[in-house]
Amino acid sequence: MEKQIINDRTKKGTGGYSNITVKKETAIRFRSYSKKFNKSHSEVLDGMIQYFKENSLDPFGEGTKIILESIKKLERQMMKKFDRLIAIIKNMEKTSIRPTYEMVLILYEAYVKDGRKPRREPVKIQEERMDFLEPKNTVPKVEHDRMLKEYKVYKEHCNEILNNVEKVEPMMGKPYLKINMGIGDFESLKYQLR
Repeated sequence: MEKQIINDRTKKGTGGYSNITVKKETAIRFRSYSKKFNKSHSEVLDGMIQYFKENSLDPFGEGTKIILESIKKLERQMMKKFDRLIAIIKNMEKTSIRPTYEMVLILYEAYVKDGRKPRREPVKIQEERMDFLEPKNTVPKVEHDRMLKEYKVYKEHCNEILNNVEKVEPMMGKPYLKINMGIGDFESLKYQLR
């Protein structure tokens, strides 16, 4: 009965220990290794086994191949990205930096050949503008459209008056202009122009 209780504990992981025979050098190395983690030997060994299972690693050669292959794959990807960056920088140099440099060089050579001494112009300090505080002469679109319509009506009315003007040349005196307009129309025009 006691053996069965002990076997149940070892199955559940709640107690019980088992001996494993290892070489003395291996045991010394394992003890010093597990001291680094500040955990018991069982916890360290269990963690190592779990790590190997999760990462599908074989401690006898295949695991290192997998790690090396993944490192080489990452290295290839990084090199491709570096190549792209180098291509971008070379393109920038070819399309923008080099032509700008050559234009500045041409301007400098033309300046040197000219032989004139540069004149130093005094630096002008811009005066502070305060006109932004003043109201602006802007009109809203609706108001603008209304004004255009009124102007059109006014222009038509002026053309009617001009069409009613006739030149009179009397026998004596200077010629003059006569507007053929009724008194009511004249009074309304006078009222509109106030």
